[in-house]
Amino acid sequence: MSASLLPVIAVVLVSGLAVQLLAHRLKVPSVIFYLLIGVVLGPELLGLLTLDTFGDGLEIIVGISVAIIVFEGAFALQIDRIRGASTVSFRLVTVGALVMFLGTAAAVRFFEGASWEISLLIGALLVATGPTVITPILNVVRVRDHVATALETEGIVNDVTAAIVAVVIFETLLLDDLGVPATVLSFFQRFGVGVGAGVLATVTIYVLLHSDFVPERDVQASQFLVLAAAVGAFAAAEAVAAEAGIAAAATSGIILGNIDLKNREEIEQFTENATVIVLSFVFISLAALIDVDAILQLGVGAIAIVLTIMLVLRPLGALIATFGVERFTWPERLFIAGVGPRGIIPASVATLFAIELELAGNVEAGQLLVGTVFAVIIVTVAVEAGLARQIGDALGVSPMRTIIIGGGRVGRALATRLENRGEFVVLVESDADEIEAARSEGFTVYEGDGTDTQALRRAGIEDAKRFITATRDDDINLLACQLAITTFGIEAVYSQVNEPENVDAFRSIGVTAVDSPTATAVAIDDEIERPAITHWMNELGDSHDVQEVEVTSEEFTGKSIEELNSEIPDGCFIAIVSRDGENDVPSADRIIEHGDRLTFVGDTGAVRRAMNRFHPHD
Repeated sequence: MSASLLPVIAVVLVSGLAVQLLAHRLKVPSVIFYLLIGVVLGPELLGLLTLDTFGDGLEIIVGISVAIIVFEGAFALQIDRIRGASTVSFRLVTVGALVMFLGTAAAVRFFEGASWEISLLIGALLVATGPTVITPILNVVRVRDHVATALETEGIVNDVTAAIVAVVIFETLLLDDLGVPATVLSFFQRFGVGVGAGVLATVTIYVLLHSDFVPERDVQASQFLVLAAAVGAFAAAEAVAAEAGIAAAATSGIILGNIDLKNREEIEQFTENATVIVLSFVFISLAALIDVDAILQLGVGAIAIVLTIMLVLRPLGALIATFGVERFTWPERLFIAGVGPRGIIPASVATLFAIELELAGNVEAGQLLVGTVFAVIIVTVAVEAGLARQIGDALGVSPMRTIIIGGGRVGRALATRLENRGEFVVLVESDADEIEAARSEGFTVYEGDGTDTQALRRAGIEDAKRFITATRDDDINLLACQLAITTFGIEAVYSQVNEPENVDAFRSIGVTAVDSPTATAVAIDDEIERPAITHWMNELGDSHDVQEVEVTSEEFTGKSIEELNSEIPDGCFIAIVSRDGENDVPSADRIIEHGDRLTFVGDTGAVRRAMNRFHPHD
């Protein structure tokens, strides 16, 4: 047995790691490749992986793998980040989950004629999205932090609740028919067992990490102890109640991820690497178990269920969750509505339930369960995960980043103005108090030194279009600017300069330097001499805007301002035309040439439409 398993495990692992590299290169979520490899290795084609390959050990392998994956996702969820999307996250895991649960159950009942017990079981399973599919998508589609946090929180919480609800429905309604009160009670019992086991495991590991048992610089011991929290919490909870282990792993991950730990960065890297390995292994293994015949037997009913989930229930839940939350733009709301693929939890639990149903003689119910669940997984992974980058690009939810070094008052004030105009701003700060202040205001903050290359990479400088330094130390500002220009090739670099005599040093390396004393003097003078326009400018991003854009559309070149008036949206006008460093207020007969830079002033919507007309995106 062990000899025959070795080549199978080797093929699965090597294939999974290979497609990780391919997915990274092609900028496509890796789960789509896992799905394809699983089908190729499964009984439908090569027959290398079958239901009997791992025997009775399949449930244990999947369980431990899911525990590690859920733990890693929960470990990365920072409470400060969740606050920035708390309303939307809460709605997604409550109202959104309820819409998906009941809506899916009703669809299965209507389109397939299934019993309510089976319908509710399928509805519960298909609530789960999970880090197995969400994390690969977010590695490819760089959305603003509050969007990523909402999706990650939904994935972690719904994985836990969906698995427990599914088990409870299966055992209390489908197998024993104990009724609704017993079902609800069983859910809270299992959830409580999971949380209790997670807390107990966390306390144990925390005490060990801060005792003499683990030397301060023993990184490897710290990494293995934290991983032991995931596996230990899962095993302890599972010994008491089925599927409580997922809640335990999630609880342990969230607590450990939000307390002070030694060697945190090394631990995070270790858990990420471990997750990559187990994710590839378990997803490929489960994908190999896809029963194509069971799916085909469902006929048009399966298509109707999938379309209902993707085009009705997911958008409805997402729009309810984001309703009235101004920070989420319409493209971001539509992205959440359009990206909700299903992952390992539905696949693993449905497979195990189908086996039990078939052993109990209810073959038809088992085929309906596994066929419906895998049909939804296949289509949502192929479309919503496979095309996630294209969906993000079409909606424009992946703006180039603006990196600001310094999360103090200047950095936060600037970040506020930029985000009000829809920019994706990332702050880099090393001071704990400034980090807390910035995160409490909802900003994306990376803890680190702005002059450290690795810290800048973690903040996403390779995706940045603009780099700004705003610390109170000119030496730090200058060094960070040099790194941005020479190492990362950022062209638009700006800096606050605290001492006027240092301005030339910044300008000599190509930095646009803003002298703080002079800027303050100019601001006071503006308040004295031109208060109306000053106040108007200070409120940019509310209902009005000023933007400069390069003319790239050939349609508008060679024409005068007077001729272009009909092409300029109502509510804005061209205030300045810049050419070869010269800035002029244009007359009606001024001819616009390709490459001119136009400054539009007016209502926010009109200014944006004008920018898109004169500088269309490819």
